[in-house]
Amino acid sequence: MSIKTVYELLERCREKHGNFPPTDLYNEGWMLRLVLEWLSRHPGIGGPLAFAPSDRWYCEALLPTAFRPDFRGDPLSEARTHADGVIGDFQIGADRKGDLTALDGASRLLIVEAKMNSKLSSGVKNAPFFNQAARNVACLAEVMAARNARLTAGHELGFFVLAPRTQIEAGVFRNQLDREHLRQTVQRRVSQYEDRDGDGFTKRKEWFETAFEPTLAMANIQEIAWEDVLDMVAGTGSEAEQDLKAFYDDCKRFN
Repeated sequence: MSIKTVYELLERCREKHGNFPPTDLYNEGWMLRLVLEWLSRHPGIGGPLAFAPSDRWYCEALLPTAFRPDFRGDPLSEARTHADGVIGDFQIGADRKGDLTALDGASRLLIVEAKMNSKLSSGVKNAPFFNQAARNVACLAEVMAARNARLTAGHELGFFVLAPRTQIEAGVFRNQLDREHLRQTVQRRVSQYEDRDGDGFTKRKEWFETAFEPTLAMANIQEIAWEDVLDMVAGTGSEAEQDLKAFYDDCKRFN
């Protein structure tokens, strides 16, 4: 009964007399869920986002950070990062509810940030310059480092921004996804600890050199247009083509 009512409410939200804003449903989060579910059912299809048969996906996972508090009330620390979507070899909740950890021997981890009509966030409270792209790539490095993973050619790591083609063509995300910009941004984050007593700076400098830089060098970092994903779905003759396109059109309209 409750599930049926939820369905009816969601179906009605796009109408003039709906009971809550249509953006509760028609947004980048739900568009991403639909796309990842379709890709998971069609392994090997999807270009950079193609699923391997053993992959799983999850939305709103909490990614670990190398900038955890060194002590209670640490003014340089930051909270875990919420990942819009993750694909690969991982588990959720092994440590705490919502936390993502890589499986032993994990070789694939792809993080996806979904946008509909917004930019990447500029920073966090204790580091206003530490933008969303840099945080995600840093977290990607920390996930693998937490498993003491020695990166090899067999690893497949990535950070992708899914967004409307108009945003990508306008260069909205280009600067923040530049590798040198990412390297300098994370290095600046590490340098905040230079004057701290103890090993706070030393351990993060080592992390930057042994975990972050190899991850940055290896990771596939790029923008992907929602329209390109929809074209790919259309190319398979899938019955989901029209449904996904209609949902995407409503996402753009209500956002």
